[in-house]
Amino acid sequence: MELVYPLILASTSPRRQQLLEQLGYKFTIIPPPFYEPVFSPSPAKTAIAWAQALAYFKARAIAQTNPEAIVIGADTIVTHNGTIIGKARDEQHARQILTTMFGGRNDVITGLAVLCPAQNQRIITHEVSTLVMRSMTQPEVDQYLASGAWRGKAGAYALQEGGDKFVQSIEGSESNIVGLPQEKLREVLSFFEK
Repeated sequence: MELVYPLILASTSPRRQQLLEQLGYKFTIIPPPFYEPVFSPSPAKTAIAWAQALAYFKARAIAQTNPEAIVIGADTIVTHNGTIIGKARDEQHARQILTTMFGGRNDVITGLAVLCPAQNQRIITHEVSTLVMRSMTQPEVDQYLASGAWRGKAGAYALQEGGDKFVQSIEGSESNIVGLPQEKLREVLSFFEK
């Protein structure tokens, strides 16, 4: 699929890169030049707005210096029982998050921003998937933490890095849970095809 302008992914996430490659688009990677602010637990009603805002700021930071490109920004947030669960600060915090999340329903929200300054286009949207997890035994928690798969992940959890064995069910887009809703992104990028 060819787009009217070069495509840039504003992310260093290997998972997002892989998911975009699977869609068949050629793209370059330019990391956004800022760190995500730490989001302390808060009511989930702000989760969609927060995910969309972070996705937009990532894309905008790259689009400002690449006006003849289509820039994708994304940010994934996990909520549990009405509260946003951020990324774990350390292993102890990851243990606390996992103990909370496993054995219940979790919403995974990915904010998606696609900007094309040359066409004065700005599409900001989101995808929500629900993940139901089974309870983990203490040895399973220890093993998962030792693997390091929790580092840098919303909710201290990585479906694609061995965490799928704890899944009871998924409602919605599985690629959204990994970090980039492929179906939604393909729909948005179709507006920019030649």
